[in-house]
Amino acid sequence: MLNAYVDLIRIRFMMMLAYRVNYYSGILIYALNIGAYYFLWKAIYGTSESLGGMSVAQMTTYVAISWMARAFYFNNLDREIANEIRDGSVAVQFIRPYNYLVVKMMQGFGEGLFRLLLFSVPGMIIASLLFPVKLPSEPAVWVIFMVMIFMSFLINSQINILTGLFAFFVENNEGMMRMKRVAVDLFSGLIIPVSLFPGAMVALLQWLPFQAITYLPGSVFTGRVTGQAVYEALFVQLAWFALLLVPIWLMWRRARSRLFVQGG
Repeated sequence: MLNAYVDLIRIRFMMMLAYRVNYYSGILIYALNIGAYYFLWKAIYGTSESLGGMSVAQMTTYVAISWMARAFYFNNLDREIANEIRDGSVAVQFIRPYNYLVVKMMQGFGEGLFRLLLFSVPGMIIASLLFPVKLPSEPAVWVIFMVMIFMSFLINSQINILTGLFAFFVENNEGMMRMKRVAVDLFSGLIIPVSLFPGAMVALLQWLPFQAITYLPGSVFTGRVTGQAVYEALFVQLAWFALLLVPIWLMWRRARSRLFVQGG
């Protein structure tokens, strides 16, 4: 069974490879995004050396690594699941000898690996040449960061799965998927670092899973979070991964019963 899941990762990777030209152009688009945010934050900082506990160099690095990490953890599992529920093809998945949700996760991981190797890595190299990005010199930071963006992928995928499964219970969850995407980009710290939100908003976001997707890995990479706080940030990610399994299991269980009832 494990080999079957590994094959799913490989197959999705090869499928994405067939459309790799689109991702080469995507590198340029992401570089333009990073450039726009770099000049925006440079103007916001003005003569100030620090803002929200981050220096200009840290903010530049944070923006670059956050967008490149997004290329890895981003996927459309919510839309894929919703489409398969609406056209009824999800029913076929129930009789196959594997877990449907694990299959979707493996497919998303295959896509993420493709984006990481052929999008994020070359994109980060280009961003480092164009902008004053300060990369960490300690190998341990890179290792922890890679573990953390893997957790980012898991948490983001779990949120996508939850959103996609709502197609079992509503006629059209397109609006929900769009709202989810905006919420993830905004509240995860991709657009604005969480530390720059108002105090009450920061306190609220600490009780939501979004910061575990972008803000925490980016803070570790830039050196804003160091020492014991690094492991505390990783623990927050692990905790959210475990907590999100509960609503996914409950919704999946109810969705299966609902589908069987509809099937007569």
